[in-house]
Amino acid sequence: MGSASTAAISNVFVYGSLLADDVVRVLLSRIPPSSLAILPDYHRFSIKNCVYPAIVPVENKKVLGKVLVGITPPELRILDLFEGDEYERRTVDVFLEDSGEKLQTHTYVWGNKTDPNLYGEWIFEEWKVLHMDYFVTMTKEFMEEMKLHDSKTRVATYE
Repeated sequence: MGSASTAAISNVFVYGSLLADDVVRVLLSRIPPSSLAILPDYHRFSIKNCVYPAIVPVENKKVLGKVLVGITPPELRILDLFEGDEYERRTVDVFLEDSGEKLQTHTYVWGNKTDPNLYGEWIFEEWKVLHMDYFVTMTKEFMEEMKLHDSKTRVATYE
């Protein structure tokens, strides 16, 4: 493998639907090791008419989430596509909940931080009860679509 490939392994701080192992398993076909973590100076909002949350920088607030450890470049690509254009992948420092250790991770930040559709606070436990089953189904459809799209483009290159 060599050292180049290990350098490309990432940690990703997740705070929304990806806190659910069921969703992560559909996307990555595995559940990476994770640690509970805190992202300072951000707030997790609900988004009007959406079942997933957004985070944007807000001083003196914090977001509780977890760090998925050892994400490979192909897995990161899947997460990028899954999060879509409304989010920007950024590098942030989080603090591990048990040790207080500081860790550099990727996370997905809502691109429009003055979006009028952001409100209140997004609660994971509530989402789990109300929306998780539906969301897992949606995620499976997303993956099927992506595999279809990938194989289509591959076929197209041979024609």
